[in-house]
Amino acid sequence: MALTLTTVSGCSYLFYPRAGDYVTQAKGANGVETMTNLTSMMEATASRAKGGKGVDSAFDDLHNQFHALDESFCGVTDAQSKTPAYALAVTHKKELGAIFRRLWKFKDDQPQRDQHLDLLMAELKELRETLHAIK
Repeated sequence: MALTLTTVSGCSYLFYPRAGDYVTQAKGANGVETMTNLTSMMEATASRAKGGKGVDSAFDDLHNQFHALDESFCGVTDAQSKTPAYALAVTHKKELGAIFRRLWKFKDDQPQRDQHLDLLMAELKELRETLHAIK
């Protein structure tokens, strides 16, 4: 039962323990700042992952950072979660999930991998701009 509660809680790092390390590295003054820092971190890692193949070091880091960003949405305040900008940020989060699933599918295939990394970076930039509106 404890395992079920941990996995269903939404804000745990049971399956991606390195994601918690990235949240710690990106820790800001509040949840939105942490998410903003994670988007910048992910953009830099996505840039490093270009030209690679398979689950190389940069791709593995990006995968864990993706889960860290996904989980960091739990760190916003109740007031922030009620803003229209947060609703848009959730939409960006869902779009990032779809892009990352496609990126995972094409992780071994160039140039699709790099094209999806470019798309991921563009979506991260849009998310970061939306997060600035929440502050």
